[in-house]
Amino acid sequence: MLTVDFDRLAVGPGVKAIDIGAGQGRHSYEMLRRGAEVIAFDQNEKDMADVAEMFGALAAAGEVPESGVARTEVGDALALPYDDESFDVVLMSEILEHIPDDEAAIAEMVRILKPGGSAAVTVPRYWPERVCWALSDEYHEVEGGHVRIYRESELADKLAAAGLEITGSGHAHALHAPYWWLKCAVGVDNDRNPLVRGYHKMLVWDMMSKPWVTRAGEQLLNPLVGKSVAIYLRKPAGLAESA
Repeated sequence: MLTVDFDRLAVGPGVKAIDIGAGQGRHSYEMLRRGAEVIAFDQNEKDMADVAEMFGALAAAGEVPESGVARTEVGDALALPYDDESFDVVLMSEILEHIPDDEAAIAEMVRILKPGGSAAVTVPRYWPERVCWALSDEYHEVEGGHVRIYRESELADKLAAAGLEITGSGHAHALHAPYWWLKCAVGVDNDRNPLVRGYHKMLVWDMMSKPWVTRAGEQLLNPLVGKSVAIYLRKPAGLAESA
């Protein structure tokens, strides 16, 4: 389940990329399959151990081009252990809404991105997320939970203020918004609810089978109810000199 359109980022052989806040690695796996040199970066050691194991499984299954190389690293998004201008592509997907000092995290992302390089930032979309917060405090008031809801314009302004050029945006996961509304309505840990179980079963079927009817339907619905918003960016070639 990808939130980012990697064609927009031109991810492929010869590209050095980092997935900051990689979590379970879904975007890191896609970049590796495209032949990039990938670092999956996250503060969760267990997640990174699982991702490293999956990197090996993908290679063993012949799903990785010869140019593809990947590793995991554990650390803090506010103090990235990389030199300035180290990466061609930087990804931060569904992470900024968890970080109190989001501007510091954005500054670190900009610092390690090469001039002329591309980035993508995704967060939960404002109004579907607002519905979740209205239905359930439990949804966001947990350790490591969401600390804010972004309007797309607010996030775009922060990214532009950090020196990045916005090259486009998009929405994703329209089918997932109603699922989370259901979860929030009946209790986020109430997985036995028949409506939640039925909807989850449909989502799993959709992800595994990718039938054209749900794929086409979600594409039509994404601009209206897509749960996530993705903003695509470029670091101007002259930013390093001006900084």
